[in-house]
Amino acid sequence: MEYQSNTLMTAREAASFLHVSLSTLQLIERQGGLTPFRTPGGHRRYSREMVQAYLEASRSHQGQRLIRQQMSFAT
Repeated sequence: MEYQSNTLMTAREAASFLHVSLSTLQLIERQGGLTPFRTPGGHRRYSREMVQAYLEASRSHQGQRLIRQQMSFAT
């Protein structure tokens, strides 16, 4: 699936982009990781930039956590 940088994604598209379920996407929202735009009908929309920034931040946190775990095993 190809995403254009100037478009908004639906919840299903954002979940697919992140490789998570819709319920996990909602959990990420409740934890403050993403704040979607709302349509007049109340549907959630996500910018590609927002989702990409979350993905990069979550990857860097996971990498830092793994490094800390490896360092604690080495001592």
